[in-house]
Amino acid sequence: MAADGRTEKATPKKRRDERKKGNIFQSKDIINVVSVLIIFFTLRLCLPFIFDYLELTLYKYLGWIKSKDALSATFAMEILIDGILCILFTAGPIMAASIFAGILAGGVQTKFAFSSENLKPKFSRLNPLSGIKRLFSLRSVVELLKSLFKITIIGYMLYDGFKKIIASFPNLISVSTLQAVSFILQSVMDIVIRISVVFAVLAFFDFLYQWWEYEKSIRMTKQEIKEEYKHMEGDPQVKGRIKEKMRLASTRRMMQKVPTADVVIKNPTHFAVALKYDSKANRAPVVVAKGQDYTALKIIKIAEENHIPTRENKPLARAIYYGVEIDREIPPEFYAAMAEILAWVFTLKKERSRA
Repeated sequence: MAADGRTEKATPKKRRDERKKGNIFQSKDIINVVSVLIIFFTLRLCLPFIFDYLELTLYKYLGWIKSKDALSATFAMEILIDGILCILFTAGPIMAASIFAGILAGGVQTKFAFSSENLKPKFSRLNPLSGIKRLFSLRSVVELLKSLFKITIIGYMLYDGFKKIIASFPNLISVSTLQAVSFILQSVMDIVIRISVVFAVLAFFDFLYQWWEYEKSIRMTKQEIKEEYKHMEGDPQVKGRIKEKMRLASTRRMMQKVPTADVVIKNPTHFAVALKYDSKANRAPVVVAKGQDYTALKIIKIAEENHIPTRENKPLARAIYYGVEIDREIPPEFYAAMAEILAWVFTLKKERSRA
């Protein structure tokens, strides 16, 4: 049980937010191992070209020294340009491999995510108390032990490897320079591979540790999960108030249509349905308003105020209320009952017009 109450796994939204902030899980040991291997393999692959290029460059410089224009400004500029090109052609592949290895190893772990949050200045990082707290944290202790273990392994393997190389120096006198350099590079490469294998194992365990620590750092409290759910789905109380306002607005719009109705069928106070029939626009009467209890009484009141005929028909009022939506025509099974009511309405209108 966490002391701060953060016992729940991070939600997908929490992970996305942390990713946007640049708080992304990755193991630096994996980046280091991949970088070392790619750099040395690139060096081994490019060594013949580098050696030939340096040899030709050296011969060219020696030839220039013998020329009469050795001390001229033009010669000095040529030496500068040629030196830059030499560095570019010999060290360029190694530097490019180093950059590529870092981007590849880090990008694969972070899915090539980029965040501008880490580029923003944070004055909290300058707080000495925070620095002291990080210095004596569990992470710092683990990193210190890892570093000491790595230094011990590297020191021993380098000592053992170079001891064997030095022991072979007498045999290198009788071989060419290229063969001697190739032998030394091959021996160094063997040392690098052995160290990298050991570091790969350490990187695997570091990966597991970094994953565990990352998951621990982004854990959430139950209250945070509830607040996140409310934020995403909406506060139930707020949603309830919104629905109530929408219902009231819908009711007001419905009530505004009651004066346009031709008749209101009631039950007598529990249900009320207002219908309008326009033979040119519709095939059957259309429900313009309906309500139950208080709303039914309000519909009846508005109808009476606007001299809309009301007719009591309990079964029909209930059936239309439950079976027909607002602004919909009544179905054929109500035609017979409605025909009788509409005939009464038209007769009543004629009588009123004569009066």
